[in-house]
Amino acid sequence: MKPDKVLSMLGIAAKSHSVASGEFSTEKAVKEGKAYLVLVAQDASDNTKKMFRNMTDFYGVPMYEYGDKETLGHFIGKEFRASLAVTNEGLAHSIEDKIKQA
Repeated sequence: MKPDKVLSMLGIAAKSHSVASGEFSTEKAVKEGKAYLVLVAQDASDNTKKMFRNMTDFYGVPMYEYGDKETLGHFIGKEFRASLAVTNEGLAHSIEDKIKQA
């Protein structure tokens, strides 16, 4: 597996406690205005994707489908994660830039 800049940045964000992961925590971060970027695994359920798409559109938070549940979880030191929010604005912008370059 080639090193992925987006996932490496996610690892950094997780180490600096700037990631809320799991459906409940991600939703909470978005609704409290703490999320600057939301990532949803490409293999998440359609319902999960739709829920986060609607929520992030409403709150004006960028959302991307990226990686799979296992990979997202692995890079933030957890088990499977279908969704996560980056709560550090600088890191969120850096990760978003890397996604757009990919």
